[in-house]
Amino acid sequence: MKKAFAELIGTFVLVFFGCGSAVFAGDQAGMLPLGIAFAFGLAIVAMAYGIGPVSGCHVNPAVSLGAFIAGRMTVKDLLVYVISQCVGAILGAAVLYAILSGRLGGYDVAVSGLGQNGWGEGYQGGYGVGAAFTFEVVATFIFLVVILGSTHKLAPVGFAGLAIGLTLTVIHIVGIRITGVSVNPARSLGPALFVGGQALSQLWLFIVAPLIGAAVAGILFRFGLLEGKA
Repeated sequence: MKKAFAELIGTFVLVFFGCGSAVFAGDQAGMLPLGIAFAFGLAIVAMAYGIGPVSGCHVNPAVSLGAFIAGRMTVKDLLVYVISQCVGAILGAAVLYAILSGRLGGYDVAVSGLGQNGWGEGYQGGYGVGAAFTFEVVATFIFLVVILGSTHKLAPVGFAGLAIGLTLTVIHIVGIRITGVSVNPARSLGPALFVGGQALSQLWLFIVAPLIGAAVAGILFRFGLLEGKA
């Protein structure tokens, strides 16, 4: 239960700070895209050191899947982690929505959004589904390589959280204009449930693509192709 609660809190924080930076700060003070990228990255750094000792700070179903395939967690823990992460993401989006609903003059979440992911005409740079899918697979693969490598027993101790957070920051700098950056099915699920419409209809890509990228990385570590030896 401690691990489950830690994952719930961690994913809540990721959505609240990451998506919150987009909906509250928007393009103010250079928030798009650099500030938003750092908001997501620094949220991961904070949670890595905050809940890492409890659950490992996956806060992402794709990370948990990659760890499972790499042989670093059981199927039972995988299920508990994924459920907790999805609940945390939904709660994070719910709190954002509740705050935005108190905005004087109103806030139409269907129009102004909730930091949801997407692609196509009218979204960010207007990239197609092929580009969006490719980016999410490749970015998640790279993300998992860093995570599984930096948390390996042979990696320098104490630096994993920083490496992972900075990697997520770079991924956002590159990909915000493509998909808004998911690499995390739970992070995409939370906002999409409240925004509905196109965000919900496109959610499948932000579940399937990150899981594929994570699975490939997990397989490479599982079979020792990226596994260090003492």
